[in-house]
Amino acid sequence: MSPVANDDRKTPAAQRPARRPREQPTGRPAEPLTQYVQRLTQRTRAFDRRHPLLWDLHFTGFWVMAVLIDYAGGGWRNVTHNPDAPGWLLLSLSLGLSVPLLWRRTHPAAVLLAMAPFALVNAWTGTALQAALLQLVAVYHLALRLPLRNLGWATALVLAPVAVSAARHGEEGAWSQQIGSQLTSVVVVALIGITVRSRQNHTEALEDRARRLEIERDQQAQLATAAERARIAREMHDIIGHNLSVITGLADGGRYAAGKSPERAAQALDAIGTTSRQALGELRRLLDVLRDDETAHRSAELTPQPTLTDLEQLIDGVRAAGLPVHSTVEGRADLPAGRQLTVYRVIQEALTNTLKHAGPHTTAEITLVHGGRGSVTATITDTGTITGATGKDTPADGRGLPGMRERTALYGGTLEAGPRPHPEQGWRVHLHLPEETPQ
Repeated sequence: MSPVANDDRKTPAAQRPARRPREQPTGRPAEPLTQYVQRLTQRTRAFDRRHPLLWDLHFTGFWVMAVLIDYAGGGWRNVTHNPDAPGWLLLSLSLGLSVPLLWRRTHPAAVLLAMAPFALVNAWTGTALQAALLQLVAVYHLALRLPLRNLGWATALVLAPVAVSAARHGEEGAWSQQIGSQLTSVVVVALIGITVRSRQNHTEALEDRARRLEIERDQQAQLATAAERARIAREMHDIIGHNLSVITGLADGGRYAAGKSPERAAQALDAIGTTSRQALGELRRLLDVLRDDETAHRSAELTPQPTLTDLEQLIDGVRAAGLPVHSTVEGRADLPAGRQLTVYRVIQEALTNTLKHAGPHTTAEITLVHGGRGSVTATITDTGTITGATGKDTPADGRGLPGMRERTALYGGTLEAGPRPHPEQGWRVHLHLPEETPQ
């Protein structure tokens, strides 16, 4: 182990610099020379995007200097058909075939049209300046930037001076060779432009896809965060709302019993302590799940979520709060943990609403029917009366019934909540979870 690693181990965790996650190799690493060329290409393209005119001036200046050297040095005489061409004509043709390249990227069609008259004069007079080949640069940019249907007239425009030169100054039988050679050059240049264009389009598509995937990833993270917040809100509502309702009922009963029956008051205080400890334990479990350290995760894993085996303890707590509850269970309980938690929370919420809203002299009944392959039906009824302006179906925090419906929807179930049909009095909550879909 390196000395740096040893020093890092001795340094307190709070003082260590944040470490970036190690990137996993996704394929064969690039060669150093390839990486250098890629970086150089990216820097060049970035500079060109920031200063396009500077690169255009350098490119055009290079070819203007080349054609002027050809003119001043007399190199054009090696291929010309008219060695006696005047100097002003040679200079005009040289500049007319090179200067328009300055606008080749923004207006390639206009550049090719501007060069065409000079190319025709060059062919007609027989000067045969090699600067006429710069038309191929305009053809390349036309194939790179404009619709491909423009290549038809561009090819005809480039071949016309060759045909004129072959007709006026070419030897017998040489015209087909000259036109064929020029046509081959145009095709090759056009194919290069199309290839580069396809690669650029492919790269842009990949970049756009990567950008959309990043946006989608952020949206998914936001949705996951919102869903987690909703889940935590449901859990907090079920834990705090139910236990506080039980504690309130016990406290009210203990206050009335304090003067007449101190023993009953002591029992109420014991029940309040038991319920409070249970609520604290469930809250501690929920908050431990939200922590990041490993110890909290281990603690949370050792404390399971409530299941149907805890239903009797829940009912006993409600009975101790003053609500008589009768329960009936049919069938064999063989449900996954998630479905058990859903049934438990729905029964808990229904009993809590009964405690809070049903009024005195109310009784409750729970009927739990287990079917096959994870199906279950739970019916919770009471004999109370609706109190308050809004009734039991609209608790003050607004999370009761929506939370039950959200839990039920996770398993494709149905939840019905409302007053019992006349002439019966009270409230009814009916939950049904269908059979599990085989995977």
